[in-house]
Amino acid sequence: MNRLAGVTSPYLLQHADNPVDWWPWEQAAFDEARRRGVPVLLSVGYAACHWCHVMAHESFEDAGLAEYLNERFVAVKVDREERPDVDAVYMEAVQAATGQGGWPMTVFLTPDKEPFYFGTYFPPQPRHGMPSFRQVLEGVDAAWRDRRQEVGEVAGRIRADLAERAAVYSTGAHHPPGEADLHQALVTLSRDFDQNRGGFGGAPKFPPAMVLEFLLRHHARTGSEAALEMAVRTGEAMARGGIHDQLGGGFARYAVDAGWVVPHFEKMLYDNALLLRAYLHLWRATGSGLARRVALSTADFLLRELRTPEGAFASALDADSLDEETGQSAEGAYYAWEPGQLVDLLGPADAATAARLFTVTAEGTFEHGTSVLQLLADPEGFAEYETIRARMAEARTARPAPARDDKVVAAWNGLAIAALAETGALLDRPDLVDAAERAADLLLAVHLTPEGRLLRTSRDGRPGANAGVLEDYADTAEGFLALYAVTGEASWLQLAGGLLDTVLKHFTDEASGALYDTADDAEELIRRPQDPTDNATPSGWTAATGALLTYAAYTGSDRHRTAAERALGVVGALAGRAPRFIGWGLAVAEALLDGPREVAVIGPDGDPATAALRRTALLGTAPGAVVAVGAPGESEVPLLADRPLIGGAPAAYVCRHFACDAPTTDPAALAEKLGTAVE
Repeated sequence: MNRLAGVTSPYLLQHADNPVDWWPWEQAAFDEARRRGVPVLLSVGYAACHWCHVMAHESFEDAGLAEYLNERFVAVKVDREERPDVDAVYMEAVQAATGQGGWPMTVFLTPDKEPFYFGTYFPPQPRHGMPSFRQVLEGVDAAWRDRRQEVGEVAGRIRADLAERAAVYSTGAHHPPGEADLHQALVTLSRDFDQNRGGFGGAPKFPPAMVLEFLLRHHARTGSEAALEMAVRTGEAMARGGIHDQLGGGFARYAVDAGWVVPHFEKMLYDNALLLRAYLHLWRATGSGLARRVALSTADFLLRELRTPEGAFASALDADSLDEETGQSAEGAYYAWEPGQLVDLLGPADAATAARLFTVTAEGTFEHGTSVLQLLADPEGFAEYETIRARMAEARTARPAPARDDKVVAAWNGLAIAALAETGALLDRPDLVDAAERAADLLLAVHLTPEGRLLRTSRDGRPGANAGVLEDYADTAEGFLALYAVTGEASWLQLAGGLLDTVLKHFTDEASGALYDTADDAEELIRRPQDPTDNATPSGWTAATGALLTYAAYTGSDRHRTAAERALGVVGALAGRAPRFIGWGLAVAEALLDGPREVAVIGPDGDPATAALRRTALLGTAPGAVVAVGAPGESEVPLLADRPLIGGAPAAYVCRHFACDAPTTDPAALAEKLGTAVE
């Protein structure tokens, strides 16, 4: 076992018995490189990454290659999910140098942590125009020994370039985007929209959860049918495609094709949390039965397959699993079907029905004549479909299951908490609200330090050593704010406020209002990472603006609202140029333009009239609307203060842009104020 034995990261533990003498990311590794006078090989990946596993098996398990590597380099292994700050800094360098990025990420560094050579996956032998990993190692070693001055100059130029990039986001406009910016974002999105297959751009195609939220909010605020059409078409195409697990619920990371047919099979907590909320909001806007089914099946997937014994949610399911026929690990083996397997399980008649329903063909849509299940249209006989689906799902559980990365990431659990809390409240599933609260309790017990700081990860109820980054604070606060809206327990609002105060104190540039991904007292890297654009999750920057805006609406805090407005300035600069990559920022901007509306429901707990007003408020589509519920005389939450009953009956008060409408006791009147579309 190497130095990775005993760490908490499942990804690093996968490499603990490699012949490579791996170090975790720590200063001692760079001190050792300086003592020996050798460069550092930095390898970054994550547990559910298919090509990370491939490179590990081909190269890092090769004793001869490991001997060469250990002799001439110090090897450092990083789990990008535990250290998104390290990943972000060096991925930016990789993308700037090569025009592309991805994982596994392979970077060679000086002992001062300066990068000078980059790549991603390297094969064991030269192929497809790529050098072998051994050739790369030999070339870097030769350059280090024979052209050290040149290496130093390259590293210096890269570091200077990264420093220049860091200044860009702090010099932009300080005012939030306006009506024209959001309209231009919609126009640009419409140009990238795939009219036939939904989604944006071509293959590979990723689920655009944050953009869907913007489109639904834009439709709610402006009535834009174009925005709604893009959201509906994309939601339906993904739900019916192979990217959606038609048997077990949940979504894969992305589709390798433009039609959502064949996924890259890893299933991530963050994707499923974001898509759960997106489908819930799609149902709320349209009443779509398909969107409702998908939301519930995704929630059930989270509880069944990702919930940990401690009550939080694991990070991911692997793309690979054991293929029973070959005895080898293979991508998608758990999910793909052949016609003969259907006949063996269901008999000829039901097998024919299943093949028709799920598009299982003799030619196959995946590898070796297998098909990834799709549901291109709802069945005529829903009971028959459910019976067949249940039998197939039960039979699939006998297959070797994909491995699970069971570390708990604070940010992604925050996203899951928000999604489950809202889904439970709107779709009458109190067990989902209970699950959200239990996950939140785990974050409080394990991830929140006595000083009020968040830790990024835990595993088996044991906290990890890495400090939380901006997205951890922002998404956890978002989850707590959603729990407050659903449960009415003021402690969740107070806890969110504490996290957001840390954001203002430790992550914000006071001069510009820009936000950094790491705290001002975090480990110093070659640059302080900062990025307002979305990746697979909302950027920490825009997630924080959304939480700040919501908290300000509940409390009336001008400090938090001003911080949100200043931080949103960067969205206006990107709205027309790259709306696909600033979706959450656009969604927050929609909320700001709409108010957001502040809804106070005053009435005794347990009163049916109070419950009716509360449900109507939660079903409202007004962008970013906040909902507070309390008994008369409630003083813990400013939004509820000084709000009496009306004629002795529960009442709802709606305020917007610092002005309030007359209160109402009528759910129908409240629905009209908030754009409630479904009952």
